[in-house]
Amino acid sequence: MDVMNVRRLIPTTAVAGAVVLGLTTLSACSSSDATGGGSDGKLGVVASFYPMQYLAEEIGGSHVSVTTLTKPGVEPHDLELSPRQIGSLSDADYILYLKGIQPAVDDAVGQAGVKNTVDAASLTTLEDHGTEVDGHDHEGEDGEDHDHEGEDHGHEHVGADPHIWLDPVKYAEVAEGVGTSLEKADPDHAADYRENTAKLVDELNALDEAYEAGLKDTATTTFITTHSAFGYLAERYGLTQEGIAGLDPEAEPSPARINEIHAVAEKSKATTVFFETLASDKTASTLAKDLGLRTDVLDPLEGITDRSKGADYLEVMKSNLAALQKALGAK
Repeated sequence: MDVMNVRRLIPTTAVAGAVVLGLTTLSACSSSDATGGGSDGKLGVVASFYPMQYLAEEIGGSHVSVTTLTKPGVEPHDLELSPRQIGSLSDADYILYLKGIQPAVDDAVGQAGVKNTVDAASLTTLEDHGTEVDGHDHEGEDGEDHDHEGEDHGHEHVGADPHIWLDPVKYAEVAEGVGTSLEKADPDHAADYRENTAKLVDELNALDEAYEAGLKDTATTTFITTHSAFGYLAERYGLTQEGIAGLDPEAEPSPARINEIHAVAEKSKATTVFFETLASDKTASTLAKDLGLRTDVLDPLEGITDRSKGADYLEVMKSNLAALQKALGAK
């Protein structure tokens, strides 16, 4: 198992190294072009990571040229930007990011001072999820035992959950806000942005309906995951997410949390421990073996790689639905 993990880490780091180099040359050639939409007349858009890139590309269509700061295979939470990437941000016509998920990006965007800078988190309502986040055991902090279904317990110290794109309804709200802001940034193509936004929102509404119907009647409503990214999704469809470690996919769970998960799995008849494609599956495998449960992939869609079960957001979300239906025993 360890050998496999080591082998798997090498290409990712190699990719990350190449990415920094690739972006360096890219911004060196195009920094003069990037101002005012570049020589091709397109709006120069910088997206922070895949869920933002997808919106920019789908809504912007042929009128935008999108660069993403987080290349495929790079864990977004761990992203570090090169000085040249930070410098080239100020040449963008439009920046789309999600505050609270990538500290390096939040800082750089603040410094860039680009007029059309859009924080996707401001286009919908964020909530606090999972009081076990950030690797600490919050259980006894206010003397009550929490369910982790995603209700807002008013825990300011936990911080709002940024994973809004995993709820198709919230993601559609963000899409509408992005559409409006692109119209303002580039009024000449407003009608196209409006049309592309409407099409994307229709697709997201259809995805929401598929989840609603597909998860209506299940043997259990609890799923266990190594990355607590699915709080909004769980809340939307009446499920309970039990995160092993919290919002940080690399955090090691405490022994107390592992005991809690044992109890939860037995009580809720959970069948599956989900892991994700971009982080190590060691914790999930060990826990699943101890509990006699299956493992499967539930993709938090922070990036698309050749290991993703689908080529884009909609395809991977449909794979996630199939994985959840199987794990929850959908009837």
